[in-house]
Amino acid sequence: MLRIIGIDPGSRMTGVGIIDSHNQKIHHVHHETISCGDGDFPVRLKTIFESVNELIKQYSPNEMAIENVFMSKNANAALKLGQARGAAICATVVNDILVHEYAPKAIKQAVVGKGGADKTQVQYMVKLLLNLKEKVQNDAADGLAVAICHANNRWAQQRLVANNTSNWRNFK
Repeated sequence: MLRIIGIDPGSRMTGVGIIDSHNQKIHHVHHETISCGDGDFPVRLKTIFESVNELIKQYSPNEMAIENVFMSKNANAALKLGQARGAAICATVVNDILVHEYAPKAIKQAVVGKGGADKTQVQYMVKLLLNLKEKVQNDAADGLAVAICHANNRWAQQRLVANNTSNWRNFK
Protein backbone atom coordinates (compact mmCIF):
# COMPACT_ATOMS: atom_id res chain seq x y z
CA MET A 1 0.00 0.00 0.00
CA LEU A 2 1.16 3.51 -0.84
CA ARG A 3 0.08 6.54 1.18
CA ILE A 4 0.22 9.77 -0.81
CA ILE A 5 -0.02 13.34 0.42
CA GLY A 6 -1.15 15.69 -2.33
CA ILE A 7 -0.60 19.41 -2.02
CA ASP A 8 -2.15 22.33 -3.89
CA PRO A 9 0.08 25.19 -2.72
CA GLY A 10 -1.08 28.73 -2.14
CA SER A 11 0.23 31.68 -0.17
CA ARG A 12 -3.15 32.21 1.53
CA MET A 13 -4.77 28.77 1.34
CA THR A 14 -2.95 25.47 0.77
CA GLY A 15 -5.02 22.40 0.01
CA VAL A 16 -3.92 19.04 1.36
CA GLY A 17 -5.29 15.60 0.55
CA ILE A 18 -4.08 12.24 1.79
CA ILE A 19 -5.08 8.96 0.15
CA ASP A 20 -4.09 5.32 0.25
CA SER A 21 -3.45 3.58 -3.06
CA HIS A 22 -3.35 -0.20 -3.42
CA ASN A 23 -4.10 -2.53 -6.35
CA GLN A 24 -5.46 0.32 -8.48
CA LYS A 25 -7.89 1.37 -5.75
CA ILE A 26 -7.79 4.61 -3.83
CA HIS A 27 -9.17 5.39 -0.39
CA HIS A 28 -9.61 8.72 1.33
CA VAL A 29 -7.58 9.20 4.51
CA HIS A 30 -7.71 12.93 5.26
CA HIS A 31 -8.12 16.34 3.69
CA GLU A 32 -7.90 19.90 4.91
CA THR A 33 -7.17 23.45 3.90
CA ILE A 34 -4.26 25.18 5.60
CA SER A 35 -5.30 28.80 6.12
CA CYS A 36 -2.25 31.05 6.12
CA GLY A 37 -4.12 34.29 6.74
CA ASP A 38 -3.14 37.75 5.56
CA GLY A 39 -0.16 38.30 7.85
CA ASP A 40 3.48 38.77 6.98
CA PHE A 41 4.52 36.55 4.11
CA PRO A 42 7.39 34.78 5.94
CA VAL A 43 4.94 33.87 8.73
CA ARG A 44 2.56 32.37 6.14
CA LEU A 45 5.42 30.26 4.75
CA LYS A 46 6.21 29.10 8.27
CA THR A 47 2.54 28.09 8.70
CA ILE A 48 2.70 25.99 5.52
CA PHE A 49 5.97 24.34 6.56
CA GLU A 50 4.82 23.54 10.10
CA SER A 51 1.36 22.34 9.03
CA VAL A 52 2.68 20.02 6.31
CA ASN A 53 5.38 18.74 8.67
CA GLU A 54 2.74 17.97 11.33
CA LEU A 55 0.48 16.19 8.80
CA ILE A 56 3.43 14.07 7.66
CA LYS A 57 4.19 13.08 11.25
CA GLN A 58 0.51 12.30 11.91
CA TYR A 59 -0.32 10.35 8.71
CA SER A 60 3.09 8.95 7.62
CA PRO A 61 2.80 9.27 3.83
CA ASN A 62 5.29 7.39 1.63
CA GLU A 63 5.32 9.95 -1.18
CA MET A 64 4.23 13.51 -1.86
CA ALA A 65 2.74 14.99 -5.00
CA ILE A 66 2.53 18.73 -5.54
CA GLU A 67 1.15 20.98 -8.25
CA ASN A 68 3.75 22.80 -10.36
CA VAL A 69 3.73 26.56 -10.69
CA PHE A 70 1.67 27.68 -13.66
CA MET A 71 2.67 30.58 -15.87
CA SER A 72 1.13 33.79 -14.62
CA LYS A 73 0.88 37.29 -16.00
CA ASN A 74 1.47 38.49 -12.45
CA ALA A 75 5.13 37.77 -11.68
CA ASN A 76 4.73 38.61 -7.99
CA ALA A 77 1.90 36.07 -7.59
CA ALA A 78 3.96 33.39 -9.35
CA LEU A 79 6.94 34.09 -7.08
CA LYS A 80 4.78 33.82 -3.95
CA LEU A 81 3.26 30.59 -5.21
CA GLY A 82 6.75 29.22 -5.84
CA GLN A 83 7.77 30.10 -2.30
CA ALA A 84 4.65 28.40 -0.89
CA ARG A 85 5.58 25.30 -2.90
CA GLY A 86 9.10 25.52 -1.50
CA ALA A 87 7.83 25.58 2.09
CA ALA A 88 5.72 22.45 1.48
CA ILE A 89 8.53 20.68 -0.38
CA CYS A 90 11.05 21.46 2.39
CA ALA A 91 8.69 20.04 5.02
CA THR A 92 8.47 16.88 2.94
CA VAL A 93 12.16 16.52 2.14
CA VAL A 94 13.25 16.94 5.78
CA ASN A 95 11.09 13.88 6.47
CA ASP A 96 12.89 11.89 3.71
CA ILE A 97 9.78 11.59 1.52
CA LEU A 98 9.96 11.50 -2.28
CA VAL A 99 8.45 14.53 -4.04
CA HIS A 100 6.66 14.33 -7.40
CA GLU A 101 5.48 17.37 -9.34
CA TYR A 102 2.56 17.62 -11.77
CA ALA A 103 1.29 20.34 -14.06
CA PRO A 104 -2.24 21.64 -13.35
CA LYS A 105 -3.48 20.33 -16.72
CA ALA A 106 -2.09 16.84 -16.01
CA ILE A 107 -3.89 16.77 -12.66
CA LYS A 108 -7.21 17.80 -14.21
CA GLN A 109 -6.71 15.26 -17.02
CA ALA A 110 -6.09 12.47 -14.50
CA VAL A 111 -9.12 13.29 -12.36
CA VAL A 112 -11.72 14.72 -14.75
CA GLY A 113 -10.54 13.44 -18.12
CA LYS A 114 -9.81 16.85 -19.61
CA GLY A 115 -7.00 19.26 -18.85
CA GLY A 116 -9.20 22.33 -19.10
CA ALA A 117 -11.63 21.27 -16.37
CA ASP A 118 -12.86 23.88 -13.90
CA LYS A 119 -12.77 23.70 -10.10
CA THR A 120 -16.39 22.53 -9.85
CA GLN A 121 -15.68 19.56 -12.11
CA VAL A 122 -12.56 18.66 -10.10
CA GLN A 123 -14.55 18.87 -6.84
CA TYR A 124 -17.29 16.64 -8.23
CA MET A 125 -14.91 13.97 -9.53
CA VAL A 126 -12.83 13.92 -6.33
CA LYS A 127 -16.03 13.36 -4.34
CA LEU A 128 -17.10 10.61 -6.75
CA LEU A 129 -13.72 8.85 -7.03
CA LEU A 130 -13.18 8.78 -3.27
CA ASN A 131 -16.82 7.98 -2.46
CA LEU A 132 -17.11 10.98 -0.14
CA LYS A 133 -20.48 11.87 1.35
CA GLU A 134 -20.02 15.64 1.42
CA LYS A 135 -18.63 18.23 -0.95
CA VAL A 136 -14.96 19.05 -0.33
CA GLN A 137 -13.77 22.67 -0.20
CA ASN A 138 -11.96 23.77 -3.41
CA ASP A 139 -8.39 23.86 -2.10
CA ALA A 140 -8.69 20.54 -0.24
CA ALA A 141 -10.31 18.97 -3.33
CA ASP A 142 -7.35 20.16 -5.38
CA GLY A 143 -4.95 18.58 -2.86
CA LEU A 144 -6.84 15.29 -3.16
CA ALA A 145 -6.80 15.64 -6.96
CA VAL A 146 -2.99 15.97 -6.92
CA ALA A 147 -2.76 12.77 -4.84
CA ILE A 148 -5.15 10.94 -7.20
CA CYS A 149 -3.09 12.09 -10.20
CA HIS A 150 0.04 10.65 -8.61
CA ALA A 151 -1.71 7.35 -7.83
CA ASN A 152 -2.80 7.11 -11.49
CA ASN A 153 0.72 7.91 -12.65
CA ARG A 154 2.20 5.22 -10.38
CA TRP A 155 -0.24 2.61 -11.75
CA ALA A 156 0.70 3.56 -15.32
CA GLN A 157 4.42 3.25 -14.48
CA GLN A 158 3.87 -0.16 -12.90
CA ARG A 159 2.03 -1.37 -16.01
CA LEU A 160 4.88 -0.17 -18.23
CA VAL A 161 7.47 -1.95 -16.10
CA ALA A 162 5.38 -5.14 -16.02
CA ASN A 163 4.98 -5.06 -19.81
CA ASN A 164 8.58 -4.10 -20.54
CA THR A 165 10.12 -6.23 -23.26
CA SER A 166 13.82 -6.92 -23.60
CA ASN A 167 13.90 -6.84 -27.39
CA TRP A 168 11.71 -6.51 -30.50
CA ARG A 169 11.19 -10.28 -30.80
CA ASN A 170 9.22 -10.22 -27.57
CA PHE A 171 7.11 -7.27 -28.71
CA LYS A 172 3.41 -8.13 -29.07
